[in-house]
Amino acid sequence: MIPPHIPSRADRVAGAVVGSAAGDALGAPFEFGPAGVFSARFTDGVGTLCGGGGWDPGEATDDTQMAVLVGESLLERGGLDLPDMFDRFRRWAAGEPKDIGLQTEDVLTNGEPWDLAAALHFQVNGRAAGNGSLMRATTSAVHFAAAGRTATMEAARRIAALTHGDRAAWEGTAVFHELVRVALAGDDPLAAVPDTLAEVPADHRPRWAAVLAPDWHPALATEFNGAVWPCLGTALWALRTTDTFEAALAAAVDVGGDTDTVAAVTGGLAGAVYGIDAVPARWTELLHVPLPGFEGRVLRAPDLLALAESLDSQPFRTTHKAQIRAN
Repeated sequence: MIPPHIPSRADRVAGAVVGSAAGDALGAPFEFGPAGVFSARFTDGVGTLCGGGGWDPGEATDDTQMAVLVGESLLERGGLDLPDMFDRFRRWAAGEPKDIGLQTEDVLTNGEPWDLAAALHFQVNGRAAGNGSLMRATTSAVHFAAAGRTATMEAARRIAALTHGDRAAWEGTAVFHELVRVALAGDDPLAAVPDTLAEVPADHRPRWAAVLAPDWHPALATEFNGAVWPCLGTALWALRTTDTFEAALAAAVDVGGDTDTVAAVTGGLAGAVYGIDAVPARWTELLHVPLPGFEGRVLRAPDLLALAESLDSQPFRTTHKAQIRAN
């Protein structure tokens, strides 16, 4: 996990946002397939954004679409405006996206207010630890990185709670935020896992420690990787066991299952490590992000680069407490 050259912070920021979107589009055609399908198709190890399964080549899914909405809300509202973010999610869901998680769809369409919808869903269903809050977290991770560990992890929890009532999803998203922050600073996110886990509540810490351990492997997962634990665990495993951005994403997709989200999470973290130059041009040339419900908008790689730069450069004009507000 050593880049051939040392990327600048700007390169890492761009790599995180674009890398997550590229991973999403790379994995989309293989979603819900078995392990090994990716390597069987690309026997030379050189994968492409091939499309399939209802996705055009290079088309990003709900993972990146929601990440864009998160990022644009943060920029346009000058901080974390949770009702605004939830309203954007609802507008997007009403636009009939090609794909939307069952839990997320229920929360966004059940008619409950922004601060109750996810909690009520969890109260009724008893389970809400899907990876739907993790999949969209790269843009917010970039934005809050400059605020430090405590602030970025708390922001992650609050954004996750908009759609996921289970604290396990909050903590997984918070861990991801912090590991991206570490990577953007030029440090090793894998080495930062123990200190990050120390910030996770004690009753959640053992399960997270297990899936983020150096000897964990996706074959050890006790649930489908649509759950938050094996999704993030697989992303760290892919980063740990490969030495390039492209190899990390290929490893993530080849695990099978929820391939678009696992690769989006892997791409966000690996992109922060290796930088934008490691994201293949043959991927970025095809990459595009439709935004259902938003007048037919489609973002492409230059738009994502601009979004990434703005998320990192917008100053925190006031205190953390004021920036992370609920109204």
